[in-house]
Amino acid sequence: MPSYTGNTEAEGHGGQPLTAVVLVNLGTPDAPTASALRRYLGEFLADPRVVETPRWLWWLILHGVILRIRPARSARAYAKVWTEQGSPLLVGSQALTDAVAARVREAMGDQAPVVELAMSYGSPNLREVLEGLRRRGLRRLLVLPLYPQYSGSTTASVFDAVTQCLRQWRWVPELRFITDYYREPGYISALAESVRDHWRVHGRGERLMLSFHGIPRRYLLNGDPYYCQCQVTARLLRDALQLTEQQMFVSFQSRVGREPWLQPYTDLTLGEWGKAGVGDVDVLCPGFSIDCLETLEEIAQENAETFAHAGGGKLRYIPALNHRPAHVDTLASLIQRQLGGWLPPGDDALDQTARSVRVNQIKADQVWLGTSR
Repeated sequence: MPSYTGNTEAEGHGGQPLTAVVLVNLGTPDAPTASALRRYLGEFLADPRVVETPRWLWWLILHGVILRIRPARSARAYAKVWTEQGSPLLVGSQALTDAVAARVREAMGDQAPVVELAMSYGSPNLREVLEGLRRRGLRRLLVLPLYPQYSGSTTASVFDAVTQCLRQWRWVPELRFITDYYREPGYISALAESVRDHWRVHGRGERLMLSFHGIPRRYLLNGDPYYCQCQVTARLLRDALQLTEQQMFVSFQSRVGREPWLQPYTDLTLGEWGKAGVGDVDVLCPGFSIDCLETLEEIAQENAETFAHAGGGKLRYIPALNHRPAHVDTLASLIQRQLGGWLPPGDDALDQTARSVRVNQIKADQVWLGTSR
């Protein structure tokens, strides 16, 4: 017989109904150490949305090879970008969440929802964040994965985790889920603004590269829209910057294994450019809402060395949108639109009446149970 998690009177039935927004990012290890990376990678790479390989075969590969070799190597990479405050991804994601929450409060006042940060892997754990909201009386939930372009390996993984948690609750909240914002005008405008700001300070490189995180090519062939959404983002940004196809290029980074991934590959393209004598290039990673290992180490350090050693000039990395005001405004506006139609907590008189009746019934039941023992 299934058992479902329910609120006590104090946690749910008798309190104000809670509306919450949860911003979700990928996650990060707790420390730049091999042991922390082993825990993190074990959780991340065990997700069937991330690696679509028969489970028995992938379990052998993951535990027999990857988790024996990769943690130490990844720890060295993380150590290069770790800060006194901790993981750049966690610090940046929290700063963005705090800024978005403040902007939403400015716009909505007392009607503003609670805005929380969660991670798919690592801390703050998504399930724990949702459970905390449940105990506070969660009745309406809006989930915003911080991935502008949808992919089954990222966005859908968040959806799976949310629904797997909610399916264990007795009282399931209303749920809204934002799948992407790759063509959101504010997002495109924020990207264009960040590029122009970079050019004003550093000058304009010979070429602008947009490097998106890659996925296996078979995901695209099986219907994943990620590649197409990346191309739409690139086209809209190119138009906003008034560039030609010869001035701006799209590539894909972070491939692992021998299987073909989306192409052209960022590192190989930069190597070819270096051999061709291309001078300074600017690199923007539009798919990363927050700077992280893949931008700060893989692009700004590793790929910069690849480009220089091949004979190229300087690779100037353009930071992610992070908590830039234009990025904050875009996400806050998106949240407010998605909340449309949901009455502010406490404004539904019928709901209030029903809740009062339920509370009185619970009290009566408790009295009856107490006297019947």
